[in-house]
Amino acid sequence: MRELITTDRRTLAVEEWGDPTGTPVVYLHGSPMSRLARYPDDSLFHELGVRLITYDRPGFGGSTPRPGRRVVDAADDVAAITTALGLHRFAVFGVSGGGPHALAFAARYPERVTRLGALASLAPRDAAGLDWTAGMSEGNRHSAAVALTGREAVTEHLANIGTADFPPLPDIEQAVLSRPEISAMIGPAFAEAVRPGLDGWVDDVTALFGTAWGFDPADITVPARIWHGGLDTLVPPAHGEWLASRMPTATMIRQADAGHGGHFDATPAMLTWLVGDVNSGSHAPGS
Repeated sequence: MRELITTDRRTLAVEEWGDPTGTPVVYLHGSPMSRLARYPDDSLFHELGVRLITYDRPGFGGSTPRPGRRVVDAADDVAAITTALGLHRFAVFGVSGGGPHALAFAARYPERVTRLGALASLAPRDAAGLDWTAGMSEGNRHSAAVALTGREAVTEHLANIGTADFPPLPDIEQAVLSRPEISAMIGPAFAEAVRPGLDGWVDDVTALFGTAWGFDPADITVPARIWHGGLDTLVPPAHGEWLASRMPTATMIRQADAGHGGHFDATPAMLTWLVGDVNSGSHAPGS
């Protein structure tokens, strides 16, 4: 782990995986997760020549909390991390709750993004024409409703998750999470996320479910791919379809037989595309 200090004296905990001389790709983890979350087979990064960079969003793991943060605020943190690592242009992608944070960086710093990917990503709560909770699981609908009432209510809500009052994950998601290679990665990644407490999770839920993101996905101009599972009830596929329709450079990939956790199996193809040549130019590491 590497710790970076921001201009406002916060700590950001950063991790790197794969080929240290490879093509840089910044990954924005889901929620609640940490910098330890990634595709579970690290050999993929070496096979593709990927230098994967992950970090804890504020309040998760080793990163200082930043109460009141918005989704757009992640852009400056990614910029600070990559500048400290000597990287100017690179690919960026995010999964689930990390998707909007990846979009934020592409919207704020398009000159630094080669390609953008989002898998099983949420759409903004204020997305015009989108019934935001339609098709969403009971647990996430509840979290979304609580998020509208403020941070204190979210804190109380998340402290009670895991009790008998909360419905279990759908069978299709439990089947993915029970796969040995995935459970072996997710266990430590989740434990690290909540090790300092619930601040990171609370602020993610509040920012993603309860407040405006601070940017419009329509302003994203970099090459982009949006992947979504057709059977996803944690983040319904209408969210990915809304994003793709809103972003002029985005291609939508809908996998009919996949749920939310299907993003794991979709990651190799997404990474392959992310590190491919952009337009007709070369995609040199750190260029």
